[in-house]
Amino acid sequence: MGRLIMGFYFNRVIIIALFGFFLIFSAFSSRNYPAPPATSGSKAPGMKFSIDKSKSSVAFSVTHMVVSEAEGVFKVFNGSMESSQVDYSDAAIEFSVDVKSLNTDNQNRDKHLKGPEFFDVAKFPLMKFASTSFVHQNGSNYKLSGNLTIKAITKPVSFAVTYAGLSSDQKTAVFNAKTTIDRFDYGLQWSKLTEAGGMIVSREIRVNVTAAFKVK
Repeated sequence: MGRLIMGFYFNRVIIIALFGFFLIFSAFSSRNYPAPPATSGSKAPGMKFSIDKSKSSVAFSVTHMVVSEAEGVFKVFNGSMESSQVDYSDAAIEFSVDVKSLNTDNQNRDKHLKGPEFFDVAKFPLMKFASTSFVHQNGSNYKLSGNLTIKAITKPVSFAVTYAGLSSDQKTAVFNAKTTIDRFDYGLQWSKLTEAGGMIVSREIRVNVTAAFKVK
């Protein structure tokens, strides 16, 4: 009889202990713990960057006369980036280009490109880009999406971006960005055909930007 009573009380103690453990575990598991602090060497929230023009470039190329390539650069530009993430995945990027600074190493061609049949720089001196997202895809690859404005026409565009790394002083992040746009989308619709019927200047413009963003 004594063993029966002791066994009964022992079982009750075990049940109560298990029930108490369950309540404690439930309480802890339902808590919202704060995110862990950023790792050592991470950027501070709202870190701002400006473009280092000495390490950056804005270049373009088009197919010319069907079989050759015409290349050029814009020598005057500006840009900024703001990010609070170590991998820059929340970066907000803005970029502007002075179209008057266009240079293809051919004065006659440059004059034509800057004139009313193409960029019409007298009326539209700037091209502008403002990002809407900067998504880390894998490794050093990102997708930069945003709105590009040329001749007061704004269209969405996406860049394939490669992160090239940090400068030796750890203050400058370097990215290479590439995209292709249809110039007709932005009112750059001058067009003449070769004798064989091909376009003298292709519709597709390949854009290649190297952007070195330095901490302000």
